Amino acid sequence: MDAQKEALQRIISTLANKNDEIQNFIDTLNHTLKGVQENSSNILSELDEEFDSLYSILDEVKESMINSIKQEQARKSQELQSQISQCNNALENSEELLEFATRSLDIKEPEEFSKAARQIKDRVTMASAFRLSLKPKVSDNMTHLMVDFSQERQMLQTLKFLPVPKAPEIDPVECLVADNSVTVAWRMPEEDNKIDHFILEHRKTNFDGLPRVKDERCWEIIDNIKGTEYTLSGLKFDSKYMNFRVRACNKAVAGEYSDPVTLETKALNFNLDNSSSHLNLKVEDTCVEWDPTGGKGQESKIKGKENKGRSGTPSPKRTSVGSRPPAVRGSRDRFTGESYTVLGDTAIESGQHYWEVKAQKDCKSYSVGVAYKTLGKFDQLGKTNTSWCIHVNNWLQNTFSAKHNNKVKALDVTVPEKIGVFCDFDGGQLSFYDANSKQLLYSFKTKFTQPLLPGFMVSMFYILYMPNLLGLVTIRRIFYFFFIFFSLSPILPSQICDFHIFLVYFIEVNA
Repeated sequence: MDAQKEALQRIISTLANKNDEIQNFIDTLNHTLKGVQENSSNILSELDEEFDSLYSILDEVKESMINSIKQEQARKSQELQSQISQCNNALENSEELLEFATRSLDIKEPEEFSKAARQIKDRVTMASAFRLSLKPKVSDNMTHLMVDFSQERQMLQTLKFLPVPKAPEIDPVECLVADNSVTVAWRMPEEDNKIDHFILEHRKTNFDGLPRVKDERCWEIIDNIKGTEYTLSGLKFDSKYMNFRVRACNKAVAGEYSDPVTLETKALNFNLDNSSSHLNLKVEDTCVEWDPTGGKGQESKIKGKENKGRSGTPSPKRTSVGSRPPAVRGSRDRFTGESYTVLGDTAIESGQHYWEVKAQKDCKSYSVGVAYKTLGKFDQLGKTNTSWCIHVNNWLQNTFSAKHNNKVKALDVTVPEKIGVFCDFDGGQLSFYDANSKQLLYSFKTKFTQPLLPGFMVSMFYILYMPNLLGLVTIRRIFYFFFIFFSLSPILPSQICDFHIFLVYFIEVNA
């Protein structure tokens, strides 16, 4: 019966997932149908505009050519009219001279005849008829203004839609998620030398598989990418996945989107757990401050519980990576006594993780490491078999040591500017590095049997502040948060003597 119920539950889960997948596909189809209708209307409108533009250009060219013909006609007509007028004047003068010469033939007196002959000779010499060109200045040929639009007609007949670039293909194997950045690589299905640039779009999501049409997050656009690879840096991995798609563009038009690719970017984001921190630590989501008056109202209750002894606390429910569960520890497990400790509120249960801690040089004392959820409320980091840490003490003399199970290993190295912590949960390794030089400082080799919590312990009169807590991340991702410590001198408690800043990066190394 139980086996059948489990099998039925699996079938129900499979059917529910399949129904959700089909519904998402239906939403995609409806969205595509709506897009086809809207885009077709837009394209028809643009087509009308393009042809109207062609008609307008043709009308302008026609008007210009008509004006050219009319201007040529007017020029030639003017030249011919002028030449006709000159010829008419010359003809009139010539006819008058002809008539005078004809009359002169009837003159009988030799002296008068000689005089008339000389006059006729002089007038003939000066007559415009003999200086006039009898060749037309212009011809009636207008063939230089004739047109032949056969090629243009052929060109117009070959008008067709623009060649659209084909959709690129994103190569998931070449894509990389690392150090708060994502590198997306793609290729064209065939060579296209007319491609001018690419457009990459991305958005965050918590769903695997095809992008959801009803996803509330909008696509973010990166335009004018010249190559076939692009790296987005400075990202905050606060979702499980990111969708990517890319399209190619030529000088005129953008092509179809590539098939979307979903890359895993899940992150373990956590705050400091104020329900388990020491009562003398005033803890907010990203800040912990030493508070000498903290918890006085509960002092008698705590002492009463201490006199009765400690009772075991059941293990909290396992926390999946990337979720924000309730605090992992109950209030009865609050750190007390000299355990000025605060833990992260979300557990590490698998994978490889890395974070870095940076302190100012005048920071007096701090510990950084990991601990099981079952770390006792009186326990300090490194003094039990459930915690591992590296400890820096600069109060009276500089000491740098690794601690576990109340065993101290002095480290004969200079305290680095930044301490890198590498935790391989599955491999049972916790290593500390000089984050700048990558020099190994110390490494614990063990077998982790319970979920781990990042742990931090500060001395009295300190403030721990994290203004930009992003969380511990997975799959080669980077994470930052800041610790800022204010220390009060034990000699002059009324004066603030030190100001310390911790910068912590979290990087998941592999899946």
